Amino acid sequence: MLEQWRERKIQSRADAAELLLEIIRPLKKYYSDGNSWLHVGNTGVHYGEKSARMEAFARILWGLGPLWSQESPTLAPALKDEIEEWKKRYRTGIIHGTDPRHPEYWGDLEDYDQKMVEMAAIASAVSLSPQILWEPLEECQKERFCIWMNQINTHKVHANNWRFFRILVNMMFRIIGRPWSREKAEEDWAVITECYEGDGWYHDGNSGQLDYYIAFAMHFYGLVYARLMEKEDPDNCLILRERGKQFAQDFMYWFDTGGRELPYGRSLTYRFAHGAFFSALAFACDDGLEYGILRHLAVSNLKEWICRPIFDNGGVLSVGYGYPNLFMSERYNGQGSPYWGLKTFFMLALEDAHPFWTAQEKQPSFDPVRLLEHPHMLILHHKNHVQSFVTGQHCQNHGCTAEKYEKFVYSNQFGFSVSRGHDLRDGAFDNTLAVSLADDNYYRMKYGTKAFVITGQAVFSSYSLMPGVEAESAIIPLGAWHIRVHRITTDKEIDVADGGFSIEAEACSQIQPGCFSGKYTAAQIKQESGKVFACLPWGISGAVSVSGGGNAVLVDTFPNTNLLYNLAVLPMICKRLQPGQHQMIHCFLGDRTKEAAQYAEKIPQAWLKDRKIWIRTETEESAIEWPDLEYGH
Repeated sequence: MLEQWRERKIQSRADAAELLLEIIRPLKKYYSDGNSWLHVGNTGVHYGEKSARMEAFARILWGLGPLWSQESPTLAPALKDEIEEWKKRYRTGIIHGTDPRHPEYWGDLEDYDQKMVEMAAIASAVSLSPQILWEPLEECQKERFCIWMNQINTHKVHANNWRFFRILVNMMFRIIGRPWSREKAEEDWAVITECYEGDGWYHDGNSGQLDYYIAFAMHFYGLVYARLMEKEDPDNCLILRERGKQFAQDFMYWFDTGGRELPYGRSLTYRFAHGAFFSALAFACDDGLEYGILRHLAVSNLKEWICRPIFDNGGVLSVGYGYPNLFMSERYNGQGSPYWGLKTFFMLALEDAHPFWTAQEKQPSFDPVRLLEHPHMLILHHKNHVQSFVTGQHCQNHGCTAEKYEKFVYSNQFGFSVSRGHDLRDGAFDNTLAVSLADDNYYRMKYGTKAFVITGQAVFSSYSLMPGVEAESAIIPLGAWHIRVHRITTDKEIDVADGGFSIEAEACSQIQPGCFSGKYTAAQIKQESGKVFACLPWGISGAVSVSGGGNAVLVDTFPNTNLLYNLAVLPMICKRLQPGQHQMIHCFLGDRTKEAAQYAEKIPQAWLKDRKIWIRTETEESAIEWPDLEYGH
């Protein structure tokens, strides 16, 4: 049934409500007898099966809570009846899940318990719709529910976005008139304040890590609080709203005008949760916003995802990104985890007459280049191709974190790849520099940055590739092209590979599963000394050794390594380096416009002279100073 939404528009609250019901309807047969658990798959997760089933149950409330908070008079009678069924199911599930005598009891909490995460969905739904989930309960059921939820006030909680889970639980207690912990709330707000960096940006616990958690966690929860607690905590709520407005000016640059987002960082399996910030901002703020832009970004991003093969044949959301894919998942991604994406349906908490629904839809306008100082990103918008040139980001090991945070550039059209092994095919080292001991065929990319400088023209960083191999790189965006200048010092003989953009090896199989136009052919590969181009009907990806030397190759990467396309090819420049100091200058092209073939014929030139990078294009010549990275950020 979701196929109809590829053509159908989401223009009203009723449209969004109908889409939500279509997404969750296939789940009905997977609920437990007592409705407290939802079992949609059998892959493992570090917090165990019982919590995973509770997680899946709770995450559906990110959509249902907002749905129940407003009347839906324009929906068809059958859909209204279905909504009533969901209300009964979830009241029953919460009653049983919080009853220690019931076999489906969710269990007592421990310190840092995964169930704390899911308490946020329950608390938000109860706060939005107390007439559904709270008021109908008997007194003994209310008491058991409060005892179970209050456990979060008696256990340790991670000092990151998790503190918002306890903030939201105590917010719920205030809304329903039950005792709450002012002490814990003050402690948690102090942690959130420590995470704030300025200009609307937080970090999520780790100061070197700014990803989608800033949007769909730190800001999202803060904006929910800002709306629901504006009378009880007006000063803090004003600050949260203003920070959200400020953040929006930068964050929208992670999307193109059609709502397609930039794949970057961890937890990408939450997919359309990336647009949830725009729904939450509209929910929190009554004025001072361009609601047509917010709706366009939230709805267009949601539509983009509905058009991808992200559901299995039973209609269940899969773990993965552009398609089902466990290789890119985190250790905390259970089978029900992707339903965090339902956060974007917070738009349903806005009544039919809200300007989010009534304002004329409007596309945002973007500067061609935007420097985002806090996440250390130089964002390029070139004909709906969004590229993020990144440096200085680092994340703890949740799974493939080097690939998710530390490549030279991330693209909303070409995605990025995660490694399944260590040679060039299974390593799939796109948009990064990989190194191996000579003839060892055991490649690795950088993990960590020693120093960096980012300007409005280029990104500079220094790092180690392995013990005894040090590198400095300058990455310079030039529209469809970008230039990389590497200075490498090695005390051993090594093989290096500089990867470009992965591009799908066959067209349409991801976006429209029923459409197939065949795999690329050898005739579409243009290869000569120092350069290689995959010139395919759906785009061009190319690599050129400007400084000379090296071997230009096209690598057939292992299936399911690229996040967007399950089969991809990757242009690379490969070179062997002897012990000593070396300079390499390479150019990379990634483009899907009608002008792509013309770009491939207009290769930029670059050279190093007196610590300056000189660049010559068809239209101009310029120079960029190479900064001293020893004292970089």
